Amino acid sequence: MSDAGAAPLFTIFTPTHNRAHTLLRLYESIAAQEFRDFEWVIVDDGSTDNTRELVARWIDEADFPIRYFHQSHGHKKTAYNYGIREARGELFLCWDSDDAALPHALRLFRDEWLAIPEADRGAFVGITGLCCYEDGKIFGDTYPQSPYDSNPVESTLCDRIRGDKSGFQRVDILRRHPFPEFIEGLVPEGVVWNAIAREYKTRYINEPVLIYHVEQDSIINSTNTLAKIRSMAVGRGYFAAEFLTHDWRWLFRAPVEVLKIAANHTRYAWHMWRSGRKGGFPPQSIGGCLLKLLAWPVGFLAFLYDERRLPRA
Repeated sequence: MSDAGAAPLFTIFTPTHNRAHTLLRLYESIAAQEFRDFEWVIVDDGSTDNTRELVARWIDEADFPIRYFHQSHGHKKTAYNYGIREARGELFLCWDSDDAALPHALRLFRDEWLAIPEADRGAFVGITGLCCYEDGKIFGDTYPQSPYDSNPVESTLCDRIRGDKSGFQRVDILRRHPFPEFIEGLVPEGVVWNAIAREYKTRYINEPVLIYHVEQDSIINSTNTLAKIRSMAVGRGYFAAEFLTHDWRWLFRAPVEVLKIAANHTRYAWHMWRSGRKGGFPPQSIGGCLLKLLAWPVGFLAFLYDERRLPRA
């Protein structure tokens, strides 16, 4: 169908790479959404399967706008930035190619967003809900109350809420905080979420919105190997450096968790060196540098453990 018309409230964004075998599940869940003011933006990150043909068929048959873009394989960070640039909606959701949304997801997000008084809404980046398994069991931890106004740093470090969650963010804020494309390989999403958390709150709700699937080829389902650790060392090292530069003061509320991040800075810097990558990402704050020195022995021991105990490939 034509993609012309008024700007939608939501842009649903999906980055995909050789996931034609899982995309139908997501497409059907999007088509079943109770709230209909949305578009679906797909950024194909260099797929070599039949993703393009599959999406072309859906564009012809769907009763909602689908916009497809193709790029050379550049990982999720470049696909995400591409999707943000192309988004026509006010609010942006990332639903991955192996996800399936519950039918009420967009309606719930809209209602919860409008429930925040308009005078207060400018302080929020978005709403985040829970993920569940196919049997309805909640994946990960729930929030201490619902709604719960916080940010990803506080909820993770202080409240120790773990497990994947699903939500939306304002497009205008995401455009001011793109993923760093100069980083080699995968970049932890926390680089962006932590930067946004320095300025905005998120409203969290204890309502499931997404069905969580773990495919055999998912990163989360793969075993740690030395090769895998080294392939992620640049991105994870950059994340640790950014945290120690801007967020080291969380030490006073979550000392153990912050010291773990400081130790990982050393751990991944050594992995970068051993794999022939020059330099690293030193923290740019006095507090961050002191934390790095304090946690250096632990980080070096973690590096040695990786070297001696993890399988090579």
